[in-house]
Amino acid sequence: MAKAKAAPTSSSGGKAAKKKKWSKGKVKDKAVHAVTLDKATYDRIFKEVPTFKFISQSILIERLKIGGSLARVAIKHLEREGHIKRIVHSSNQLIYTRATAASD
Repeated sequence: MAKAKAAPTSSSGGKAAKKKKWSKGKVKDKAVHAVTLDKATYDRIFKEVPTFKFISQSILIERLKIGGSLARVAIKHLEREGHIKRIVHSSNQLIYTRATAASD
């Protein structure tokens, strides 16, 4: 009976068995985001972004497929115009929400 248990381990763990081939992992495709502002993107930013409940640079990059520097500029412009209001301002993440008439 001891030989029966020893047989599977020797066949799977011996040097004669093939080495395990580790997967290389999944490679994420490189995102192709817009780095310049065209008329269609500009109109979309001013139409859609003020309706978002939570606005950050990451949200704009993900939803609008724009670059990070473009997202930062758009957020600053929308805040200056009064379309969005600041919730948290740290050096790492800028968090905004839509501006409501009651808050002014």
